Amino acid sequence: MSLGGCIILIAVGAILAFATDWHIQDVNLDLVGWILMIVGLIGVFAFRSIGKRRGMAGGHTTVIEEERDHRI
Repeated sequence: MSLGGCIILIAVGAILAFATDWHIQDVNLDLVGWILMIVGLIGVFAFRSIGKRRGMAGGHTTVIEEERDHRI
């Protein structure tokens, strides 16, 4: 799951938990919203830790270009 997917989970969960007043029989939408937000947060933290391990998150990438002699 990408970082965008995690953010979408958090947003959908917040909408279900805080902004809706729907009542579906045998489904607690507040609880479903909280679960989605928690899963989204876990995904964000996992994405950040994997990104740090790979050197992707928050770091600068140094590009070294080699000069080549293209004479024939």
